[in-house]
Amino acid sequence: MSAPTPALAAATTGPSPRRPAPRLRTPRRGGGSRARRSPLLTVLTALVGIYALVPLAWLVVNATKTQGDLFSSFGLWFGDSFALWDNIQATLAYDDGVFGRWFANTVLYVVVGAGGATFLAVLGGYALAKFDFPGKRAVFAVVIGAVAVPGTALAVPTFLMFSQMGLTNTPWAVIVPSLISPFGLYLMWTFAAEAIPGELLEAARIDGAGEFRTFFRVSLPLLAPGIVTVLLFTTVATWNNYFLPLIMLRDSTWYPLTLGLNAWNAQAATAGGEAIFNLVITGALLTILPLVVAFLFLQRFWQSGLAAGSVKE
Repeated sequence: MSAPTPALAAATTGPSPRRPAPRLRTPRRGGGSRARRSPLLTVLTALVGIYALVPLAWLVVNATKTQGDLFSSFGLWFGDSFALWDNIQATLAYDDGVFGRWFANTVLYVVVGAGGATFLAVLGGYALAKFDFPGKRAVFAVVIGAVAVPGTALAVPTFLMFSQMGLTNTPWAVIVPSLISPFGLYLMWTFAAEAIPGELLEAARIDGAGEFRTFFRVSLPLLAPGIVTVLLFTTVATWNNYFLPLIMLRDSTWYPLTLGLNAWNAQAATAGGEAIFNLVITGALLTILPLVVAFLFLQRFWQSGLAAGSVKE
């Protein structure tokens, strides 16, 4: 007698009962996945936040005071009169509007110096990350050593070199040293090594794209978060640069904002000088506003650039 076919066996035995669908486990509350809270870390974070925000609050509050209210009222509270707009107008008009000239000088140093430093850091970091050449380890050692050297240690040798070339007391004495950013180069080096897959570059080269086209059309969009991060660092460093312009510039018409506000502040200590502390404080508030705006608008790119490469896939 022949064995029953599979269809006949299914017909005689009837349909098999359906298995219940597997139920997904719900995470337990209060388990290990819950973020742990550290009271000590919370207190330390609060102290750091207070340390950072109190000077800013002091600056905003005192920018609304007159010269007399600065010395007759509490530093962290407003005075009898709200003179913010009057202080802003007086700051922009004082000494034939030299504050506007200092602001334009600072913008010039940032656009040419910080922008050029970012561009050079992007080019150098990309080349060091994606190309092999003799002496690459030596370049890495030089970059790390340059990051460890503070800029103030190089200010006097830079002044002597620029003095021999006749470039002191000119904008180039501030712009040219600002073009070199070892930290920006190292940051772009590490970022490009993780952000740009080597297979993508090989595919572009196989399709016939040259190195310049591959860089500008393929690599540059992937480097956007790192570029913004380096640009913010170099912008802040150039905007707040004080010591280098101090030793390089003698003509006040080429002063940046940092040096110009210090000159206004020093007037009270000179014989017959006019004390304009309310204008100095208001000018300092106007000086930091562009940096605050830049950080707020570019915060998303900046955070992603700092976190790039922190997680290994």
